[in-house]
Parts: sequence; structure tokens; C-alpha cells
Amino acid sequence: MGYGRSEEKPHSTGTRQPVPAAVKALVAGGFGVGKTTLVGAVSEVMPLRTEEYLTDEGLVVDDMSGVERKGTTTVAMDFGRITINDELMLYLFGVPGQDRFWFVWDELALGALGAVVLADTRRLADCFASVDYFERRGLPFIVAVNVFDDAPKHYQPADVQLALDLDPDVPVVICDARDRESAKTVLVTLVERVLRTRGD
Repeated sequence: MGYGRSEEKPHSTGTRQPVPAAVKALVAGGFGVGKTTLVGAVSEVMPLRTEEYLTDEGLVVDDMSGVERKGTTTVAMDFGRITINDELMLYLFGVPGQDRFWFVWDELALGALGAVVLADTRRLADCFASVDYFERRGLPFIVAVNVFDDAPKHYQPADVQLALDLDPDVPVVICDARDRESAKTVLVTLVERVLRTRGD
């Protein structure tokens, strides 16, 4: 093994770039609503995914209505990261949407400052459990309506807010989880909601 001396470099007299604060946020919602897609669309790093192929046994347990072409499912979580600005970086944790994976939620929610509940207007009732979960824990959240091409009707945010019986201060935004800018707008809305809540 060879040894060598590295050349000493003069100490930098410049200013250091600030390190952004890292904040944990959850992406939740029903089965097949686009959680994995949203995390993947905005992540600056290769997203960590725990996708598995759907099995015949899973088809018996999971409600596939509206998502018949879905071939995989998240079995633990999705993970991604996005820098919002020089001061803030979001660590995104996509949680599984099926009831049989609820035991994972409490662990993933530890330390989270907020959540996005993705909704699909073809199956709006599927996001009630997520809304209830965050309301009971007092975790600030927003609802993002993922617009699917084959949805029979596109609803306005006020209609969704009324249908989900949300408090008036819970933002509802329309998004396309496949589109980076649209998904980033969702996350900026969440950050604004968290900051307003913490300022109260």
C-alpha cells in the first residue's frame, strides 16, 4: 500500500453555501391514485420504490375498480427528494394505499411535517381514510386531485372540498402527477400550508 502526502490547500475565505433544511413529507391516498408517479416525477434522485407485481391473491383483497390495468403495487414505501429552494429540501415518502399496509403508516409518519392526499375523482371515497388519518393526528395536509384522462368529469377544487367535508383552510389543488411542474406546485402548496399552520 502506498502512502502520500496531499498538498495542503489554503483555507477558503469565501462564504459557504447554506445547507437547506430537510423536511419529511408524506404522499398518501387510495390504491392506484398516482403516489408513486408523483414522487418519481419530482424526485431529483433516483426514487426508491418498493413495487411488486400484483398477484392473484392480491386481486382478491384489493379493489381494482377503476385501475384494472395496474400491474404493480407499493408494498412498503416510495422515497424521493426535491429541493424547493436554497433553504428547503423535501424528503418525500409515498405510503401504500391499501388497508392491509396500514401498519406501515405510523412508522412513516414519525417526524413528518405535512402530507399530500392524492385523490382520484373516479374513486373519491378511497382518500377518506387518508384524510381521517391526518386529521386525527393534527398533521397539516392538502388534497391534490390527480386528473386522469379517462375520468368522466373533472371537478373544481370547491366541489372536492365539499365532497370530502374538509375544513375551509385545507387547500385542494388540481394536478397531473406525471408532470414535474404540476407535482412541484402541489408540494409548494403543502409547504405554504405547513408554514401557515406553524405560524398560528
